[in-house]
Formats: sequence, structure tokens, C-alpha cells
Amino acid sequence: MAAAFERPTFCCCRKVVPGSSKSEERSRSRPRGPPCPVDIASSSNFQHFELRHLHLELEVNFVRRQIEAVEVLDLVSLEPATRSLVLDSHQSLLIRSVSAKCSCNSAHNSWPLSHRLEPFTDYGSSLVITLPAAIKAHTNFQIIIKYTTADGPAIWWLDPELTSGNSKPFLFTHGHSVCNRSFFPCFDTPAVKSTYSATVMVPPGIKVLMSATQSRFDEQENIYRFQMEYPVPAYLLALVAGDLISADIGPRSRVWAEPCLLKMATAKLNGTVEQWLSAAENLFGPYMWERYDVVFLPPSFPIVAMENPCLTFIISCILESDEFLIIDVIHEIAHSWFGNAVTNATWEEMWLSEGLATYAQRRITTETYGVNPSSLMNLFTYEKGFCFVYYLSQLCGDTKCFDSFLRAYVEKFKFTSVVAGDLLEFFLGFFPELRVKCVDNKKGLEFERWLNASGPPLLEPDLSQGSSLIKPVETLYQLWSSETLDGNHITDIDISKWKTFQIVHLLDKLLDRSPLPPEVMMKLSKSYSALLNSMNAEIRIRWLQIVVRNNYLPDFYKVRRFLENHTSRMYTGPLYEDLCAGTMKAIAMETFYLTQNRLHVNLRRAIQQIFAHSANPAAVMTLLEDKPSDTTNPISLRNVNVSA
Repeated sequence: MAAAFERPTFCCCRKVVPGSSKSEERSRSRPRGPPCPVDIASSSNFQHFELRHLHLELEVNFVRRQIEAVEVLDLVSLEPATRSLVLDSHQSLLIRSVSAKCSCNSAHNSWPLSHRLEPFTDYGSSLVITLPAAIKAHTNFQIIIKYTTADGPAIWWLDPELTSGNSKPFLFTHGHSVCNRSFFPCFDTPAVKSTYSATVMVPPGIKVLMSATQSRFDEQENIYRFQMEYPVPAYLLALVAGDLISADIGPRSRVWAEPCLLKMATAKLNGTVEQWLSAAENLFGPYMWERYDVVFLPPSFPIVAMENPCLTFIISCILESDEFLIIDVIHEIAHSWFGNAVTNATWEEMWLSEGLATYAQRRITTETYGVNPSSLMNLFTYEKGFCFVYYLSQLCGDTKCFDSFLRAYVEKFKFTSVVAGDLLEFFLGFFPELRVKCVDNKKGLEFERWLNASGPPLLEPDLSQGSSLIKPVETLYQLWSSETLDGNHITDIDISKWKTFQIVHLLDKLLDRSPLPPEVMMKLSKSYSALLNSMNAEIRIRWLQIVVRNNYLPDFYKVRRFLENHTSRMYTGPLYEDLCAGTMKAIAMETFYLTQNRLHVNLRRAIQQIFAHSANPAAVMTLLEDKPSDTTNPISLRNVNVSA
């Protein structure tokens, strides 16, 4: 998953038969995961049950902005004295009824069940369901919940004006990390995986996609039917509905987008996705999700990309930058092995997915292109996990050997959820000579210290492969940072021929140094402002942040114009925060009131929060759920990371 500030990322009757031969074979053959860990982000009693399958029947009403839903949970009770089922839910869900079905004592029984909603946290509630005494341990039974969704954090409704084509309403869901409890009651923890199926009814002319291995459209009944044949955690169940069309971009890949974007999206990705998938398979084993499709979502999508199985969600704004698009898609492809197939069992172990996916992303990029451009970036949330994985790869002494280890790791733990101990124990078992050397307790680099110590990584990776890209950036930055500007040497360096990553790296360094001396800021604007204004949004947002943080009034009209033309959280949020943190709050408020009708309601609320917080400079301003931590923040790898 690619968060919105992280550049790049590199985040009625049941008609489907509950167990295909594929899912039955997997349930017999796949290894059992470790004992259920404690997940402080879940109020459910998932440790007491086995979830065999989840089925949803959804009727989407764009006018009322509601989904009428029926959910069927196929469960087995694991404890003899369990008299209640506790599911993660949300105060926005209207639970209409709960019932149970069970074949007990050779008879088919059904019961209406009592239920209550209890408070849990600001991102969810507990749905407590009383179970009948007839349901014994190790007995299969079904729970049927009829409910209606409302304005919950997982479900995003867009008026036509908020889409790229401005023609039809749009809907998408976003489950990471604890949002899907407002979409359907569930065991909302990555420790629990199951297959799922769904039927979806929408108005004519609306296309529906889900993160599923199989899909078909029943034209006579106007119903879309989906089935995910492989077990996934609740947060990876995703839906999108809108004016979407597709084009094939490879033998197992398709791009989906609004009609006005499809040509550009297809041109950007045609043929390359298969190249990346093949490189990943050579490194980490077969791609197990059958299809890899990409859907481009309107600018209101709250993050850059999300690794939903079979169907990566990605924000359409990223089409402006080829280099960021490449890195983001490769990162989400890497999640097919690390995150989707093998999943962190709790959110405090999120580094297992993001750290390994970032390492895998860089291996895929290096194998495909020779040089990994994302080595220029330093994103703490993802990089600290990557640095530990990189350290493990250096311990074994050979990159190819570590590739073999990762391939074996995926094969052993696929379709299960793991904790750090599972990875590290398997690592030491795969390389027994390292266990003999006690590398897990090497002074200053102990595995436990890597996992639990706060602060920066214990060891920085070797980024020398990117030196040809980094060196000119560092040279130019030093020229701009010197006490006396050397105009001749500065103008000798032509950044118009640089890659996007190089310009971004330079601007990030200047942004970190801001406010700059006034004469430096004036010279910067004279040298680069016109050039940067013609480049993609990833570059322009950084330059405009520099303008704001330096109160450089001659370029403020460009800030206003940028905010008038962009409705994405990833671009508007940083500028509004910087404007309100300085002396330009009036400009921010004026621009907001002129543009608010073109912003999604969630973004409007977030910007209003920024305005409110800016009245108190000491307040902590939080715009988005997955905003990455600064590299100086004292957090550990096991830093609980949940969002709703």
C-alpha cells in the first residue's frame, strides 16, 4: 500500500457453492498458521472460531448513498463453552437482524439471534451476538446478518463532478487497515483469512469490479457475481463501481479506467506489467492470484495505491509521472507475494508486509532495469522494514541465495498470517550456519533490537548503485546551500534533463532546509520556477511547498492555481498544512471556500480540521490516515499502525 504523502511508495438465497475444489485442496494442503496472536485493533473473539467462508449480497443505491446488504458467515466454533460471537463492526452500520443456521442432531435448525452493539474505539464498535446452546464445538454453522451501510470510513461515494469524466456517480471501498468493519461486520484482523463470494446489484450502466479471482455478469438479472478462491484477510476485500471500461495490457492483465483516461492508462502500462510479473515470478515463485488487473480511481482516492488481490487500486493523478507510476505498480505487484499471500498477523507487524514488499519491489526493479531509482528515497515507515530485510540479505552473503529463501518462505506460509518470529525462525532454519554463528544476537544488531528499538535503522543499506543519479543532485544542493552562491556553476547544471526522482530529491532537500535566505529563494525562483511549472504534479507540489514555507509572494498565485486544479488529498493536504502553519491562512481559507464544492466530503472535513488546529500552533495536525512518520521520529518496527 502506498499512502498519500509517501512519494513513491513504493499503499436471499446463496448462489455460490461454498468450497470449490481449489479451496478444498488448499484447506487440506496449506500449513496451519501460528497460534492466534493478540490483535489490539480488533474487538472480536476471532480466536474462538474458524471462518470458512464469507458471502455478501449487496444492493447499491447511489441516490441514498446506502448499500442494503446480507452477509453470511460460515463458521466453526473451536471452544465448547463459547456462547457469543463478537465481530468488529461500526457505529455507521444499521444492523437489521441476525440469525443462525445449523444442521444439529441430523436436523436443520434456524434461530433468530439477539445482538447488541458495544463501543470499542473511535474507528469501530463490537457486534455481540448471542449463540444458541445447540451450536456445539467443532460444529459448522452459519450466521446471517442483514444490515444497511451509511457514512462509514470504508465506503466512498462520489458525485459525477468528483470523477474524471463528470458523467456518472462512482463508488469505491478502502479497507486498509481497519476500515472494512464499516463495510461489513467481520473479524477485522489480518490474522484471519477466508475465501469470499459476493453478488452486487447496481443501476444500469454502472460497472462493478471486486478483488476476486472470478467474476461474471448476469445480464438478465443485472447482477454481478464474484468469487475469491484463495483465503484473504478482511481488509483486502474491495469493491469499485462506476463508469469503467477496460483494455488488455498483457496475457493476464487488464487496465480499467474511466473512458477519458483509458487511452493514457493503457499506453503507460501496455506490456510492462507482464514484464514485471515475470521478473517477480523468477525471483519469488509463481504468481498465485491468476489475474493482475489495475483500476485507476478518481483523485478522491485517499492514498496512492492499494494492493487488493487481483485488482490493484491506484489513483489516476499518478499517470502524470511515468517514474512514480512504475515504482508504485511494481510495489503493489510485490505485495502479491508479501502482504497478500503471506500477511502480517497484527498491525504492529506491518513491517513484515511493507518491508518485504519494498525489498521485493527493488529486486524486481533492479532485475528489470538494472538500476533502482527508488534508492533515492528515504521513507521511514517503509524504509526501516526494508533496512532490516536488507540486513538479513547481507547476512546470508548472496542476493540470489536470499531470493531462494524468500521463495521458500512464501511457499511455506502462503495464505496464512505470520509474526516476526515465524520469518526469523524460518530464516535461521534455512541458513543453519547463521544460527550457529548466533547472528540473531550480534552485538548492536540483535534481531530484538531491530524489532523493538526506536529511532533510525541500525544499519543503512548500500545505495551506491544509485550514485550516478545521486551525485549531481548532491552537487547542486551543496551549491545552493553554500554561503556564497556560485551562479555560474549553478547554471552549468541543466536539471531539465534530469529524471523526476532526481528533481524530487533536490526539492525535498531544499524543502527540509526551508526557510531559505531570501536571496537564495529569489534566485531559485528565477532559475527554476518556469521550468518546474511545466512538470508533473509530484515535482510541482514540492516546489510550491518551498514557495509557501519561504513566504515567497511572487509565486503565490501558482499555489492558488494548483489548489484550484487539484482535488486529490495527496496534493492538496500538504499545501493547506503549510499555508496554515505560516502566515498565509487567509489565502488558504479563501481558496478552500472557492473550491470546496469540487472536493470530496472527507477531504473537506480534513481541511477544516487543519484550519481548526492551526489556531493552536502546538496542536498535532493529522490530515490522512497513513501519513508517514518523519525519519527523526522515535518509533520502532513494531509500531501499531491502524487507520480508519
